[in-house]
Amino acid sequence: MAALDQVQIKKLTKRYGSERALGGVSLELTAGKMCALLGHNGAGKTTLLGILSTLVRQNDGVVSYRSNGNEVTGEAVRREIGMLAHASLCYGELTAHENLELVAGLYGVDGSKAALATLLDRVGLDAKARDRVARTYSRGMLQRLALARALLTRPSLLLLDEPFTGLDRDGALALGEQLGVLRDGGAIVVVVTHDLEAIADRTDHVAILRRGQLVFEDRGSYSYEKLKDLYHSHAN
Repeated sequence: MAALDQVQIKKLTKRYGSERALGGVSLELTAGKMCALLGHNGAGKTTLLGILSTLVRQNDGVVSYRSNGNEVTGEAVRREIGMLAHASLCYGELTAHENLELVAGLYGVDGSKAALATLLDRVGLDAKARDRVARTYSRGMLQRLALARALLTRPSLLLLDEPFTGLDRDGALALGEQLGVLRDGGAIVVVVTHDLEAIADRTDHVAILRRGQLVFEDRGSYSYEKLKDLYHSHAN
């Protein structure tokens, strides 16, 4: 598989009937960086993630996925994308192991018990819960399982929509640390979140949307206080 090292977003527009969700958004995402995609509800963040995941089609504009300067298209792109959406999308009648075994079989990756146990350890899913069906899980447990599924294929583009939902403070901070590890490993990480503390000092690219428009973008190191100031200055 060709790992993605750059995603170029040019003048993306998306409308739902008469409602404009995105109006000409342009961004460039690069490997080894974590982009915090911020904004109030309805700003267009989830729509943008949907387009990047290839699950939503834009009305206008272009998304170009690149590896070593070459454009990657079709199924090769989708194999490089991991996504954690608002809904867990886990199968409620399957256990954690069965959910992951299914995805491993579809993508042709290692679905051995040892590999899955290591992954579930990594996301912090309680070992006692792994052989229970997912419909018995709490919201936080489902979130951990969904993250494990997103990471299973070792994606080079990881898209996360409110990944800290349902997690306690320690769990959110631990997940933020994991995302930093993925970034340091060369992945392109895009995080939509209102939990600025969990990504503070880990994100190095901030993009803020307001009513479908990109109103702020910058790269650098961001403390919690700096993220709060940026959010309040530009999202409102």
